[in-house]
Amino acid sequence: MREPFDITVYHNPACGTSRNSLALIRAAGHEPNVVEYLKAGWTRPQLESLFARMGVSPRQVLRETGSPAAELGLLEPSATDAQILDAMVAHPILVNRPIVVTPLGARLTRPAERVADLLAPRP
Repeated sequence: MREPFDITVYHNPACGTSRNSLALIRAAGHEPNVVEYLKAGWTRPQLESLFARMGVSPRQVLRETGSPAAELGLLEPSATDAQILDAMVAHPILVNRPIVVTPLGARLTRPAERVADLLAPRP
């Protein structure tokens, strides 16, 4: 029997990449905690912690297409991380997806195959 392996997927069911990441996790024998972030929303501390764990800036996870990023001025070089974080809290769609968190790390799994490294046992 496998030891518990906590996995959280910040998921958008309308996104094919998000659905594929979820399918790969399940095919590996895991049942993750699925957070539909468009419904649940984000808090600033939650995003700050998640991005720190991922080793990325808010700009690196900013969803540019299919979101109000341009209208909010977030694509401008002058947009600060603080402004982007505030906007992500107000508009959850601004966070690119899916983000997968496991005991092995956290990352944006685009393409979906990037989830494999988060499921592999430590050497």
